[in-house]
Amino acid sequence: MPAPAGTKRVKSHYLSYQAFCFVMRSTKAPRKKGVSIYRPFIFGSIAKIIDPASRPSNINADHTHQWTIYVRPCPSHPDLSYFIKKISFKLHETYTNSLRTVEAPPFEVTETGWGEFEVQIKLYFVPEANEKPQTIWHHLKLHPYGEKAEEQREKKEPVVSECYEEVVFNEPVEGFYDLLTSSGGPVGRGKGSKGSKQASMGGKRGGQEERVAELPFNGTYSQKEEGRELDRLGQAIKTVEIMVREERKKLEEREKILADLRSEEEPIVKAR
Repeated sequence: MPAPAGTKRVKSHYLSYQAFCFVMRSTKAPRKKGVSIYRPFIFGSIAKIIDPASRPSNINADHTHQWTIYVRPCPSHPDLSYFIKKISFKLHETYTNSLRTVEAPPFEVTETGWGEFEVQIKLYFVPEANEKPQTIWHHLKLHPYGEKAEEQREKKEPVVSECYEEVVFNEPVEGFYDLLTSSGGPVGRGKGSKGSKQASMGGKRGGQEERVAELPFNGTYSQKEEGRELDRLGQAIKTVEIMVREERKKLEEREKILADLRSEEEPIVKAR
């Protein structure tokens, strides 16, 4: 039925959108200002040559390797599922159903193939996080590289390629902060800025274990990586010291040559 003359039409979807925005603003979860918490994990792949003697009949004849790409917890933090809802792995487009989504641990995909390619890995967080998904990339390695490559090929050892990574939650919403720092879950670290509301370094308060936002020093994986990094830094310092001594020696030799040339030029100038 047409509206009477002079009636002003108002589109209902505009009012709904305005109301929706008002609800979103009024129910927006407060965040922990000045706090940054991280959670470590490992992502990578392992590949091995398919043994012709035990080759399954349903594998493509061109496929030479079986591989698994994964996102795994660190040994000191054995659970990811309390803050990760699901993980998707975007394989090469030649694979059937190239986008694989895993909604529960273990977060991994196993396939067979013959070539290396880049895999897109997207992490989706639990609803309490109120965070957007984060994307990382991993190059699937099937063949060994480096000094011991030939030895690995001869022994047909699995090729492992993995990285240590951290997901950082800057100023998480309070509900997610409580989840991350609860006594039953892994710990993290707070940002040490002025006015930060980060949690303390642990201990007990009132007979209960205090929530923390600091990574403990008993993380075996972290300590191992820290030791390797210190060794690399120490070796780099020694290399730089050797280079400095060599350059200093060269400079001294050049200065001596220059002094000799100047001493030879003085009698000639006086003779003129």
